[in-house]
Amino acid sequence: MLTYSPGLHMLATFSAPIGPLTAAAACRSFFDGEIARLGLTKVGEVYHTFPNGSFTAVVGLTESHLSIHTWPEHGLATFDVFLSNFQRDNSATVRQLYAATLRFFEATEQSKTEVSR
Repeated sequence: MLTYSPGLHMLATFSAPIGPLTAAAACRSFFDGEIARLGLTKVGEVYHTFPNGSFTAVVGLTESHLSIHTWPEHGLATFDVFLSNFQRDNSATVRQLYAATLRFFEATEQSKTEVSR
C-alpha cells in the first residue's frame, strides 16, 4: 500500500532592502507570473498595504496557498507556501517558488522550516 503525502509546507523569514518590501503591486505581478509559470491555479487573493508601505498578501490556490507579510522598517518579511500533492508531487515547485521569491526581493534567508504534511 502506498502512503499519501499531502504536500510540502514552507515557512520562512528573510531580510531584504526596503524597496521590494514596499512594492505590493510589483509583488502581485511577480506572484501572478510565478503562479502561471509553475502551472498553479489562483482562486483568490487579498493584498493590503499599510500606511508605512509594508504589505500583506494571501493568495489562495487550488493547490492551497501562499502568503507574505513585510516589515520594511526592520528589513524583514515572512513567507509561507503550502502546495498539496493531490494531482502531482509539488515539493520541487514549493522550493522553486521560494527561490524565485528570494531573488525577487533581493533577500537573504534568516530562517526556513519545511514541513512535510
